[in-house]
Formats: sequence, structure tokens, C-alpha cells
Amino acid sequence: MPRLMSTLALAGLLRESASALEAALGAPVRMDPAPTKALEARIREGERADAAVLTAESVAALVADAVLDGRTARPLAHSRIGLAVKAGATHPDIGSVEALRRLLLEVPSLCYSRAGASGIFFAGLIERLGIAAEVNAKALVIPQGFTAERLVAGEAAIAIQQVSELMEVPGIEVVGPLPEGAQTIAVFAGAAFLGAAEGAALLDAVARLCTPERLAAKGLEAPHGAEGLPRWR
Repeated sequence: MPRLMSTLALAGLLRESASALEAALGAPVRMDPAPTKALEARIREGERADAAVLTAESVAALVADAVLDGRTARPLAHSRIGLAVKAGATHPDIGSVEALRRLLLEVPSLCYSRAGASGIFFAGLIERLGIAAEVNAKALVIPQGFTAERLVAGEAAIAIQQVSELMEVPGIEVVGPLPEGAQTIAVFAGAAFLGAAEGAALLDAVARLCTPERLAAKGLEAPHGAEGLPRWR
């Protein structure tokens, strides 16, 4: 059974397209979704699969270390970080960096993830905005998982994560992406593991699923241009 390790940002798209993926391969696929940093750590500890979908930086690093096959590596999706509230709650103003900064200071509680690409960026963002101490004093920082689940549980007033990950949680509303100047575009990419007999075919099938229409429905964007992408090999 082919095995795919995938970052949470593409987990929803891959789960909903599982039947198409299996039909393309002629076999069931074992999905293993987790945050990129958690997956990368497990891979570096020796865990293997047939293919992996991670951030482009992680793919490039694992290609350089001869773990992933650079000949198969390719960008799959671009993703923006967003903000969500519980369904029915007032949508705050996040139209500018100053409005976002004001919200982060005024909101009673918030949640972000420590292990995901969005959480790592957000931790750096609040440092740059000079409000890290105030924000972290009231933040629920989870080790991994979907931050918007804490909105439904009533544990936080706002949640920060990749838009595609926020959209996976029922009972919440995505206010929108963070504003320019407080935003980053993550590039998610895939590659087969070196020596994995089914890796290239699995990755090809995954890439065919990442159409602009499917990506947009999950809050993602099709890759556009190669500027800024790591060299695969």
C-alpha cells in the first residue's frame, strides 16, 4: 500500500480526493497527515514512506540530505495565513497591519500552532510588531493540530493558521488572510523518497489532483512562477 506523508495544509484536499488518488494508482493509499516540522523530524529520525508533501524549504533540505529524490520534486500549492472566529461571531478588522496589531492587543484570547509553518511565521510576526509578550501572555499555543478547533471549544476568540487548515474545522468562519505586510506565502511541495518504488507514481497522482479549482476550493492557490523557490537538486 503506497504511503503518503502530508502537511496538514493539503490534508483536506487529499482526503476528499482519496478515491480519485486510489483510482489513479489502482491501490489504496495510506495517508499520514501532520505538521511539516513534525513530519520532517520523524523523517530525520529514520521514518520513511513513498512520497512526502511538505514546505518547499523542508523538501529542499531533505533533497540535499539525500532523503528525498530531487528529480521528482515539484511545487504543488501556495498558501496564505488567515484568521478565523467562531461561526456567528463578529468579524474583526484585519484590513491593515495596524488593524491586526490592534486586534491582537485587544482580543481576550487567541490560538496558534507551534509546529506548523503558520505558527512559526506568526511567532516571528508578533516579535516584529513588538507585541510578543502581550500576545503570548494570553495565547493558547498548541503543539500541533487545527487551531480553529479551539474556537469551537470556546478556548480562544480568534485562531491563526493556514487558510486551508482553518477551513477544515466546521463551526468557524474564516475572516480572511492576514494583510499584506503581515503575510507570507508558503510554498508546499512534494517529492518521492529515494529508492521508493511507488514514490514517483504516487507523487504524479498527487500533482494531478492539485488543479487550480480543487486548490481554490480549499483556500489554496496554484503555484505561480519559480521565483524564490529552492533549488531541488
